[in-house]
Order: sequence, then structure tokens, then C-alpha cells
Amino acid sequence: MTIIYEDNHIIAVNKTGSEIVQGDKTGDTPLCELVKQYIKEKYNKSGDVFLGVTHRLDRPVSGVVLFARTSKALSRLNELFKKNEIKKTYWAIVKNLPEKTEDRLVHYLIKNEQTNKSTAYDVERPATKKAILNYRLVASSQKYHLLEIDLETGRHHQIRAQLAKIGSPVKGDLKYGFSRSNPNGGVSLHARAIEFIHPVSKDAIHITAPVPENDALWKEMEKIVVNG
Repeated sequence: MTIIYEDNHIIAVNKTGSEIVQGDKTGDTPLCELVKQYIKEKYNKSGDVFLGVTHRLDRPVSGVVLFARTSKALSRLNELFKKNEIKKTYWAIVKNLPEKTEDRLVHYLIKNEQTNKSTAYDVERPATKKAILNYRLVASSQKYHLLEIDLETGRHHQIRAQLAKIGSPVKGDLKYGFSRSNPNGGVSLHARAIEFIHPVSKDAIHITAPVPENDALWKEMEKIVVNG
């Protein structure tokens, strides 16, 4: 966990591909508790520290996670998320290049609670939820390709399921059909940036999360994008 933005009302961290945002059955210490501890120590706060979880990332996914430091910020951020007024941009590394270098994908997803996996269909079926994303190719290395993704909806494992559906599963994502896992156990999906109007100051906020530091392929892809 690395703090990448903070003020009196919000705080954003760059999550690794092994951390969990909130507690689960594993019993591992979640990000929300680590951030609370950070605030408590930095500002020498006594008693409980308020921290509101505004959204989540799957455990194997890295990148920016936004928390609220005040109840006012939490309620307003929740409203922004509800109205789809917070833009989230993801980067995904894939081995199989999609047929189109950019496209808008529309699928219908259904979640299997037992396997914790979503299946994408081309047509609507009972109990499915509509899932929409836009992607474009932004970089390529010898073996892999980097897609930039903007979500229009926020469904369970949406990016992973939709990319798998078009034959381009995320690198390292065994659950969705990639051939082998990544050495760190994560998947090559990164929440690259988040943009929104600050819930209190009303300033335009743009937060970018650096790619995983100890991953040569991620660093290579980022360099290609930055250098054009």
C-alpha cells in the first residue's frame, strides 16, 4: 500500500495485487484498517478513526482505491458513484490481441456465488446484468499488449469476464482462461486513474496510480505509453 493522494476529506492508495480492500474470510488485514492506522499515527488521533469505503477492487487487481475521511465526503462520493460521475480508467495486459484495436463491448453478466466467477453472454438471459466497457490498444511489447479500459458499468469481475469473452483474458488470470498464473499470484489488471469533482472543495481531481514497481513487463508498458 502506498498513499498517492490525501486531504482533509479523502485519501487514495495504490493497492498491490495481493491486498484486500475490506475484511473477508481469510482474516488478512484489509486496506481499510491499514489506512486507518496510517491516519491514526500520522495525525496522532486518539480513539476510533473514521474511514469510509467508497468502492472496491478485486484482490488480485492493483491500482487506485479511494476512501473517504469524513462522513460528508463519504455520502457525496457514494452519490457520485451512483450517478456514474466518477471516471475510472484501467490498464490490462493481454497476450491475445482483440480483433479490433478499439471497441465498445456490451455483454450480459451473471455471477456464480459458489465459484465467485461471472460469465458473459452476448444476449440477455434471466438474472443477467448489462455490462459495458470501452477499450483501446495503447501499447505492445514482443509478446503482450496493453489495453486502456473505461467502464460504463461496474459489475462483478466485469473487465476480466468481458475480455475473456472476446478471447483476450487478462495475463495471469487463471479463473478466466489465461494459461498460467503470474509469479506474484495477482493478475495484470491495474486501476490506473480515477477522476471526479471533489465532494467538498468542488475542485477537479485526477489521481494516477503508478504501475506495480517490481514488475518488468508493467514498467516496459508504462514506458511505451509515456514515451509515445
